[in-house]
Amino acid sequence: MKYNELSIESHKTTKRLGRGIASGKGKTAGRGTKGQGARKSANLRPGFEGGQNPLMQRLPKLPGFNNHRPKATVVYTGDLEQFSGKTVDARLLADSNVIASAYDTVKVIVGGGDLTKKVTVKLSGASAAARALIEKAGGSFEKASRLQRPARKNDEQ
Repeated sequence: MKYNELSIESHKTTKRLGRGIASGKGKTAGRGTKGQGARKSANLRPGFEGGQNPLMQRLPKLPGFNNHRPKATVVYTGDLEQFSGKTVDARLLADSNVIASAYDTVKVIVGGGDLTKKVTVKLSGASAAARALIEKAGGSFEKASRLQRPARKNDEQ
């Protein structure tokens, strides 16, 4: 017998349920005995577990699912235009109210206008396009680690 000589029906006839013991799907018709799934209107939504919190909702609550990494504060290349000829770091940006805190991770991305003035940037990160724009304007980018908060006086004692 060859594959192209097989006689295959395109539509398989459905099994007739609940038509006696001899049919193999008689009495409860494959639904089990009693319970919500045995009733005629038991077409529940996927993942429903009878009122118990479903697995897809339980999983993110388990240990190890929290992301504690702080999000980087974004600074646009257009914001650096005002610091011509200066070395831009997190402290300078915080003092000039470009960012909220000098202790955040700061990343430079392209946006907010063109950068035409030479600027030396010392921040946590920059996109490849932002680095190219800074270097095209005659400046330079140097990766610097995030500033650590000073220790509290209560901790020293």
